Amino acid sequence: PRRCAGDGRRMSIPILRCGRFGLTLQRPLLMGVLNVTPDSFSDGGRFSEPAAAIDAARRMIDEGADLLDIGAESTRPGAAPVSADDEWRRLAPVLEALAGCGCPLSVDTRKPETMRRAIAAGCDLINDIGGFREPDAIAAVAGSAVAVCVMHMRGEPATMQQAPEYRDVVADVREFLRARVDALRGAGVVGPRILVDPGIGFGKTLEHNLELIRRLPALAEIAPVLVGVSRKSMIGALTGRDVSQRLPGSLAAMLAAVARGAAVVRVHDVAASRDALAVWSSIEGSR
Repeated sequence: PRRCAGDGRRMSIPILRCGRFGLTLQRPLLMGVLNVTPDSFSDGGRFSEPAAAIDAARRMIDEGADLLDIGAESTRPGAAPVSADDEWRRLAPVLEALAGCGCPLSVDTRKPETMRRAIAAGCDLINDIGGFREPDAIAAVAGSAVAVCVMHMRGEPATMQQAPEYRDVVADVREFLRARVDALRGAGVVGPRILVDPGIGFGKTLEHNLELIRRLPALAEIAPVLVGVSRKSMIGALTGRDVSQRLPGSLAAMLAAVARGAAVVRVHDVAASRDALAVWSSIEGSR
């Protein structure tokens, strides 16, 4: 615990219970993105071979990543699903090689079978873009010690960007996330294991995405919030830049999310994101 400035009361620093790790949320955490797919929107399959993926993971750890998020099924708009066996074939050698790296490992998957295999292999967090709606998804994580990230997505990756509409995007996303968190808690997944993610770019227009970031505190009331804006199409829409040129815009969006309470930020460029957060935090901390 630490003392609140001015009145002598103590306030506890939230801890994310994340498998083998307890991660303090006193400062925003950097989650490095590692796509081991041949068709990722952000890196074009550069890390689809295990050796390249493992090297990239170790580089992100050296650059200051607090967690690594490993995905073996592309979820870019228009992406086709892959089988659980193909997903695991891509994941298994990377998880095995990184098991003792000293950094919490997250697996980005919607499939309960993959969740169980990843947990057995030693992963620390399951990041489900489907919000643990698949049958048995909650059961796959409930009896473990892993953390979970519940994301909102309208539709499926193949169709999610086809004219998405909401009554009130923040209210709708909040209602969904609260219901899924309640379902997880009802199955025994305790609060300190849960993150929520508004799903920037997953079945949302540019204005939907901007409004979700503007009103992020409304979602942080449910659970600590993870936000992923790195290199996404909203950055391209705002700047006119190709994926390879979206770092400045990604950093600006990341800091806007952190300023509104994001506890974890999912990034491709760990070193640059670490530097941006260090400067921002130093300025904010001097207030």
